[in-house]
Amino acid sequence: MQNTQLKAVIYMVLSMVAYQISASFAKQLFEVLDPLTVVTLRLCFASILVILMFRSWKIIKRLPYLRWSDLLFYSGSVCLMNALFYASLGKLPQGIAVGLEFLGPLTLALLSIKQKSDYLWVALAIVGVSLMVPWQDTQSPNFSWLGATFAISAGFFWACYIYFGQRVVRQNIGMHALSIAIVLSALVMLPISAIHNPTALFQFQYWPQALAIALLATAIPYALDLMALKHLSKLSYGTLSSLSPALGALAGLVLLNEHLNLWQIIALVCITTASVGVTFNAARSSNIETSTSS
Repeated sequence: MQNTQLKAVIYMVLSMVAYQISASFAKQLFEVLDPLTVVTLRLCFASILVILMFRSWKIIKRLPYLRWSDLLFYSGSVCLMNALFYASLGKLPQGIAVGLEFLGPLTLALLSIKQKSDYLWVALAIVGVSLMVPWQDTQSPNFSWLGATFAISAGFFWACYIYFGQRVVRQNIGMHALSIAIVLSALVMLPISAIHNPTALFQFQYWPQALAIALLATAIPYALDLMALKHLSKLSYGTLSSLSPALGALAGLVLLNEHLNLWQIIALVCITTASVGVTFNAARSSNIETSTSS
């Protein structure tokens, strides 16, 4: 495997670990704040973090010359993906919400297949996610079809996020693209949240938790995603994304002593095999193309 390909995979794994931890924190915060307020606070804090981290005031002079169509679609995808996923988390068990959201990147992976051998890896990923999701919870009072609709919609915008993220990285503005997307998302969500529940935004005692969620769910994973998207195809990214439910299950096993059943262990094997297979296949194709062109 090429070093760049391996780095991209590492970036994705770190991104997914951070995001899974943040989702648990957010779910806990829903006990005192509504999901819309949590996602708004997260985006507001994240916009400050990314601007400071990447010193994005340097991009101001270049703003009139950027390809804004791609940037606006990318920003809109970031905003809607976050808002809809948090709305689903407020109505569904986390395992169900995460599993349904992954239909987006997995569908994009299917649509991006160019080699017949890749169907095997995507099929394995789909089987793995299907086995990992606690479908029995759909029979519980905690399940909501509206929440399921939110999660599937979040998955659609996640696929858009991947697609337009690849287009945005070609503009060679680095992490400033992320700063623009997060700031625009925060500017959209802030007035909506202020109208919906203005007092909740100023519950200062919850700002430290919101700041931690912003760091783990936005600043760190989105920056890592942009670095990964420079070297991964939509197929590779979409299939590798199926590792996230598996990482969440492993985190629960290690940190919370939540034991896996037999089907979830089989799911882990399927997802891991699919992720390794599609990554090595992409690396091999890249090597073949390189040797052919030279």
